[in-house]
Amino acid sequence: MTGVYHIQKRRNIFSGMSVNFTLVLINVVLFILFSILISKSQSYINFIAIKPSNILQGNYLWTIITSMFMHGGFFHLFVNMLTLFFIGGFVERLLGSKRYFWFYMASGIFAALAFVALSLVFVSDFNAYAVGASGALFGIIGLLMVLTPNLPVMIMFIPIPVKMKYAAPGILVVLWIISIAGNVPIGNVAHLGGFALGIVYGFYLKKKYKKKTEHISRLFS
Repeated sequence: MTGVYHIQKRRNIFSGMSVNFTLVLINVVLFILFSILISKSQSYINFIAIKPSNILQGNYLWTIITSMFMHGGFFHLFVNMLTLFFIGGFVERLLGSKRYFWFYMASGIFAALAFVALSLVFVSDFNAYAVGASGALFGIIGLLMVLTPNLPVMIMFIPIPVKMKYAAPGILVVLWIISIAGNVPIGNVAHLGGFALGIVYGFYLKKKYKKKTEHISRLFS
């Protein structure tokens, strides 16, 4: 694990871009490509979005990953990519490019599996689709809540900075209220799954790299 004060110099193979910027770019490109496919035939959604009934039957298992790079519309994509651009780049500098990439992917996959697991409790959700990078994003948010709890962050529509330890759970609660009150199809369980993995990984890093994580926490408090 690298210290936050050390700017990560290693780059990936995509023309010298950071891993985080590459992830943003891949999300945008695949959103366009997937949207074109779905506009031609709605049946393509089975090959892209995660659907519990498919996964539980062992079908289209790759959607656990492809669903992370598809979004429900331009606004969904914009909000997620704007968030990823800012906090993802920060976390990449904390973790290093390789560690950040695998953490991002693990958070998204764990969030997708949490979504599938919920369907075993609520059978009516077997045929619900889920897409988006939100699960991976909440993994990043959960990690930051542990490593930098006092980091001031700006939340959309809130004009003052809020400490990460309050902002992270607050966002989850607000989204849950919106989904229930407005009957909006938000993947709250997927968010919670990614968030939980981020918290667990954060405590793992604090235990393994005690001095460095303490320095990071003090530096951004």
